[in-house]
Amino acid sequence: MAEEGGDGPGPSAPAGAPGRGQEGPGRAAPAAWATDGGAAAEGAERTARSLAGGGPAIELRQRKKPKSSENKESAKEEKINDTPVTERLPKHVLFQRFAKIFIGCLAAVTSGMMYALYLSAYHERKFWFSNRQELEREITFQGDSAIYYSYYKDMLKAPSFGRGVYELTHNNKTVSLRTINAVQQMSLYPELIASVLYQATGSNEIIEPVYFYIGIVFGLQGIYVSALFVTSWLMSGTWLAGMLTVAWFIINRVDTTRIEYSIPLRENWALPYFACQIAALTGYLKSNLNTYGERFCYLLMSASTYMFMMMWEYSHYLLFLQAISLFLLDNFSLEQSDKIHEVYKIYIFSLFLGYLLQFENSALLVSPLLSLIVVLMLVKCLQPNVKKRTFVAKIMKVINFHLVCTLTVTLNIIMKVFVPHNENEHMLKFLEVKLGLNMTKNFTMNWLLCQESLQAPSQEFFLRLTQSSLLPFYILVLIICFLSMVQVIFRRFNGESLEETVTLEDGRIGERPEVIYHVIHTIFFGSLAMIIEGLKYLWTPYVCMLAAFGVCSPELWTTLFKWLRLRTVHPVLLALILSMAVPTIIGVSLWKEFFPRLMTELTELQEFYDPDTVELMTWIKRQAPVAAVFAGSPQLMGVIKLCTGWMVTSLPLYNDDDLLKRNENIYQIYSKRSAEDIYKILTSYKANYLIVEDAICNEVGTRRGCRVKDLLDIANGHVVCEEGDKLTYSKYGRFCHEVKINYSPYVNYFTRVYWNRSYFVYKINTVISFQS
Repeated sequence: MAEEGGDGPGPSAPAGAPGRGQEGPGRAAPAAWATDGGAAAEGAERTARSLAGGGPAIELRQRKKPKSSENKESAKEEKINDTPVTERLPKHVLFQRFAKIFIGCLAAVTSGMMYALYLSAYHERKFWFSNRQELEREITFQGDSAIYYSYYKDMLKAPSFGRGVYELTHNNKTVSLRTINAVQQMSLYPELIASVLYQATGSNEIIEPVYFYIGIVFGLQGIYVSALFVTSWLMSGTWLAGMLTVAWFIINRVDTTRIEYSIPLRENWALPYFACQIAALTGYLKSNLNTYGERFCYLLMSASTYMFMMMWEYSHYLLFLQAISLFLLDNFSLEQSDKIHEVYKIYIFSLFLGYLLQFENSALLVSPLLSLIVVLMLVKCLQPNVKKRTFVAKIMKVINFHLVCTLTVTLNIIMKVFVPHNENEHMLKFLEVKLGLNMTKNFTMNWLLCQESLQAPSQEFFLRLTQSSLLPFYILVLIICFLSMVQVIFRRFNGESLEETVTLEDGRIGERPEVIYHVIHTIFFGSLAMIIEGLKYLWTPYVCMLAAFGVCSPELWTTLFKWLRLRTVHPVLLALILSMAVPTIIGVSLWKEFFPRLMTELTELQEFYDPDTVELMTWIKRQAPVAAVFAGSPQLMGVIKLCTGWMVTSLPLYNDDDLLKRNENIYQIYSKRSAEDIYKILTSYKANYLIVEDAICNEVGTRRGCRVKDLLDIANGHVVCEEGDKLTYSKYGRFCHEVKINYSPYVNYFTRVYWNRSYFVYKINTVISFQS
């Protein structure tokens, strides 16, 4: 080691290390010590001349090559030294950021609360719950909603929570001749949670059970809106986008939610958690997120993913689409692979925990989500290390994509072969018929195809979205983001690297991972919504969010102006102006046109009036034996189960093949079958009473070919179904008409015991022999 000379004593420095002195007289510049080769010799001469005034001679030696371990340590130190030290921001900047976040959070929470209060007020104006008896309130729950709420009532009547859960998991008091696990089959976890909260919080002394139940659902809808607000805010950087999202959501609520018609639906419990999960995923994918924010988003994403999976039996299909979106994001190298694979771990954890807590639900094992995630993680482990941005790397990307698709399908088929499961085969058959791949006369398939929610979207749907200006702006935003994303993909394929931080001046909104994810995801949802109208409730909320983000994002406008090569005005300046002006103009126009309509809806006093059903339920509770079993349409059976608690032969549920077969058989009371055939069908399910609905028997409202009696005639071969089929006449009249006439042989099997304008109740007689 050579001592460093100078004007005075100084600290010694190791050979080859940069000097710590300052440049000036009698002191060499540090840069001279950091050079190699010929530059080092010149530096030595300059140093010798600068030290000619005296002092010990300085010897320069050849720098030694460090060992590999030293290389790693020096690389780490160099990386640490090169990391820019974050300077403390001025107080006024911190205050501005805090104020922005505080106002945004306050606006998000306020929007959610106001929407929940609006739903509560609208529900009261529509049904007049406060002036109704319990029976009249319960009748407002129709179809499968009635079944869900009936189990909530059963839980409150149970002597203990454990006993209530046991009775639901071993339920033999709902469907005749069947013991079902209602918690697993109907996803009754929302009802379990609601009953626990109602009793644990002491709400039974403050509020009635029905108000507590619908209050929780309305509160979740408020969280739903707040999550959409936050997602749009995270993507655009301004809470103005969140306000516009909420406005569009409420104005188009006919197409964004079914909360007004069926409160207890599983989707009304589940989709708020899905919205929270997407908000957390959006924040997690952002490239400029700090460590604490990333951890918070990851934890929120984990919790909301699990809750979403527990609330809805079809949740894993939506997560499957999300996983495909993330896989494409990773395969195109548009986001860090480590981040994406951390999300995959959340899926695995949620599936595993859901499988255990859902009574070993085999549907999760044969889920396409599990097959995809297992394959992705396996391919990740086996993927060789290839230098990026080379031709070999591009080929590996293509092979990787093909391998994942092939192995996922193969693994899913293998799982379905070896894992016992009760997957709904009718769903696959329905998709085949829906897509025109097959034709059928089956009653259940044709009945499902005739349901409005399972048909293609109507023109009125697109007209409503256009009138609120939502659809035009959504298309504009989607086109710009999609084209920018395609540009980025091509640049990545050509070997260019992504910028770590994309500035506003760059005009490349397609480089942001969260934007790319939402573009892919909304395309998936939109494609499904174009096939089945019921899926619009998944797509339209994110149309509101994406459109609001786009019009409020300066980056989107800058991207557009960069393409147009605008020169008269600076693109960034014009983008900033438009990102404020356009949403303001939209908001003012929406306020003027739609706010008076919303206020009018709240001032209109409506009433749910169904005296015939009330009379029927009252008669059943007073006159029918407790052990009686009722048969009729599935929708009516759900109401009977809720309002009376009596056993029924079928339920309005479409996820069980046996229940679907029961529904088809019971519907034969509206077909052209003999009294003997109907009697055999009803007694095979131990039915004691038959209820004939005049609205179904004399149905004229729906389009011909989709009425229940038409579908039954087609299934039974009594009418022409397709060209080339032969017309077959039934020698029997329509049963629901003939049984009202009270002549033989109908009176031998059925005795009318009650009737009103809408319902005819027949007691099923006990007979020894049949008459031909």
